Amino acid sequence: MKKKKINSNNLLLLITIVLFFVMYAAGCIVYADKGFTRFQTFLNILINNAGLICITAGMTCVMLTGGIDISVGGVIALVGMCCVIFMRDFGGSPFTALFVALAVGAAFGIVQGFLVAYLEIQPFIVTLAGMFFARGMTQIISSDHLNVEGNDAFDKILHAKIVIPGLGYVNNNDIYINAYIKIGVIVALVLVFVLFFMLQRTKLGRAFYAVGGNQQSALMLGINVKRTKFLSHLICSLLAGIAGYVFFITVGSGSGDNAMGYEMDAIASSIIGGTMLTGGVGNIIGTMFGVFSLSTIQKIVNAAGLGDPWWTGITRAAMLCLFLVLQSIILIRKNKGVKA
Repeated sequence: MKKKKINSNNLLLLITIVLFFVMYAAGCIVYADKGFTRFQTFLNILINNAGLICITAGMTCVMLTGGIDISVGGVIALVGMCCVIFMRDFGGSPFTALFVALAVGAAFGIVQGFLVAYLEIQPFIVTLAGMFFARGMTQIISSDHLNVEGNDAFDKILHAKIVIPGLGYVNNNDIYINAYIKIGVIVALVLVFVLFFMLQRTKLGRAFYAVGGNQQSALMLGINVKRTKFLSHLICSLLAGIAGYVFFITVGSGSGDNAMGYEMDAIASSIIGGTMLTGGVGNIIGTMFGVFSLSTIQKIVNAAGLGDPWWTGITRAAMLCLFLVLQSIILIRKNKGVKA
């Protein structure tokens, strides 16, 4: 019985981790001259995807309960624009701008969570409306690409680099370049750790799995299903707000086009990381490796000289289909085991 449980919950996680290391090792062997062997290349994956890691972690929480949230990309764009206006026109600081980001995320989480959990409207419809609203509000605030100017504190955060000793490289001019990460990476990794602990060790985390696994059984166990669904959407939107702030301090600007398609990348990363669309199975660590895998595919495709965006889309689609098939096989085996 224990062996079957391990297979159901962790097999996809294991496959995702192994696949990532295989792909990255292949990149290091075949495209060593393109910088794959430099540790900074992996750190760049973290830097460029810090915001995506945040929203994918939140997406995993919603998908564990059997729901979905496609408003997260729009929330990131709206948060970035609000932070720019707040700091540029109202003299806000980078620290207080974080509270603006959290407020925007909380507002979306409360409204969408209430509509999904207590009015029992389909989460896809609710969050689709949320996506349209967030993108529309971003354009209403400003249809231009806005930057924060003249804010020394923000400039320091924007250009801050956290050096990692001993992992740098020597460039073609025989100059040693230190390996580094940015502040957004620290935020993303802390959130992953916190959510991993929450899902594995707290009553709320276990409730997410129970509700996604079987709502009727969860009710019989005394779990408040509606409140659990509400909290999953609230957490997801709060993380989207934080992701918007991380995205903002990484690119340094606000635009209606920011984070375009991030909601689809978050869903794909969650699935590749082992989170089942039906709910009840998933892991935050797997989700993070799902982000790594998608980014690694893009780097390999670009290194191969296939810079056209459709090649990246095709390879991502192939990986997503592979994991959907694996999920179906595991789900069928799990159902057979229950009937037996």
